[in-house]
Amino acid sequence: MVRGLQTTVRLIRRMVFTEVAKLGFKANADTLLDDMETIPYEIVNEDTQSYRESRYRSRAIVRERLRLAMGLSLRPENKPVHLTAGVEASNISEKYYEPPLMQVIPSACEACEEKGYEVSNMCKGCLAHPCQEVCPRDAISMVNGKSYIDQTKCIKCGKCKSVCPYDAIAKKERPCKNACGVNAIVSDKMGRAYINPDKCVSCGMCMVSCPFGAISDKSQIFQLSRALSEGEQIVAEIAPAFVGQFGDNITPRNIKAALQELGFSEVYEVALGADIGAVAEAHHYVDKVVSGELPFLLTSCCPSWAMLAKKYFPDLIDQISQELTPMVATARTIKKEHPDAKVVFIGPCAAKKLEASRRTVRSDVDFVVTFEELQAMFDAREIDLTKYEAESSFHDATGAGRGYAYAGGVAEAIEKCINEYYPGVDVSIEHAEGLAECKKTLALAKAGKMNGCLIEGMGCPGGCIAGAGTNIPVTKAKKDLADYVRHSSKPIPPKELEEIELK
Repeated sequence: MVRGLQTTVRLIRRMVFTEVAKLGFKANADTLLDDMETIPYEIVNEDTQSYRESRYRSRAIVRERLRLAMGLSLRPENKPVHLTAGVEASNISEKYYEPPLMQVIPSACEACEEKGYEVSNMCKGCLAHPCQEVCPRDAISMVNGKSYIDQTKCIKCGKCKSVCPYDAIAKKERPCKNACGVNAIVSDKMGRAYINPDKCVSCGMCMVSCPFGAISDKSQIFQLSRALSEGEQIVAEIAPAFVGQFGDNITPRNIKAALQELGFSEVYEVALGADIGAVAEAHHYVDKVVSGELPFLLTSCCPSWAMLAKKYFPDLIDQISQELTPMVATARTIKKEHPDAKVVFIGPCAAKKLEASRRTVRSDVDFVVTFEELQAMFDAREIDLTKYEAESSFHDATGAGRGYAYAGGVAEAIEKCINEYYPGVDVSIEHAEGLAECKKTLALAKAGKMNGCLIEGMGCPGGCIAGAGTNIPVTKAKKDLADYVRHSSKPIPPKELEEIELK
């Protein structure tokens, strides 16, 4: 897993995002197409690091990254399409995602093997050769004194690897496929990775697990930068996982001031919406589950978890909480106070981009950018967060709402609220993190093994602090968030906190 590491892949993504943000802030329609054409040559040239076996391939990949960063789809491989095709239609006033959100850049994919075992040079050619003895298909023989696996006979069971005393047998597998908990990664006719959109729930774990950076999601960074440059009233709502994402000792005041310097008129904390959700779901659990009306309750704040349940376990739809997610609840609050403003969700999650675009429940969110994309916007405007500090911090959310950002935090917040509001009511909590674990949990719930439970699911292992759009290692993010939660002035929201009606 390469989440949080400052790799070459992350460096290239940041350079592309920064250049796209500059395009948006420049807001010059007359030179936009020419400026866009120039970017691949600025990022890859004779003076830059050689990222691939040739500058030409590197530049071709940057061109596709550039299109995705502009909110456009990849170009087809079987017909000529210009780099800038479709840019004119990239309207800032609308959510601009041509599905699918997650895409494999074919020219960047190394066509990794899906699964296989291979003997490495660590083999000692031992006398016992246990690998040969355990193989159920006689696929292993001794060649030149070393073990050799006949791939035509191998059934990829892994027994040889498990018994090798020197760990000389390597398991080869496609990193993106291994990270996908819903088996959405398959191979195209050339052996390259392909994401099946019917299975994908857009968690982004494939994207952050590919060591070649061959998978990317679409962005609204251009549209948002352009809107900010034109002076529109735009309000930011920032997810609680922001803590530590923009550098050590960067406080909420630093971030608020930097966002205002970018052009945001106001900044809200998404933990406010989490507080609203915690109160509502505490009441919902007692009213529906404790009363016996529902067998269990599934939280709804993680869009990948909710999408997983709806796609793979449609029978459980009635058990998914109908409360607004923190992102939407906060956006509704903002729209009530600033009806003419556009709302931007800033967070760690790629799947929120789809949640904001859904039609079944209006989100009131006009743009979604990740922490990774926001950092590139700061870079584009040369904003050093340490040099800016607002007079006040964010709105005062509670520790419970802020704790939504780590795995287990949602259920913990709801449990604390139930214990406070309904003394004596027992709460049964289950939580799962990572889509594979989430699927197992949902299967057990469907089988009646989790009746009476409040079940939290997080698509990313570790929770929101481990999302695909984060900037720092998960362990550091968890520690920083725990400190932020601990120093919150209020532990839980009041029972009477106003619930925003679903309209």
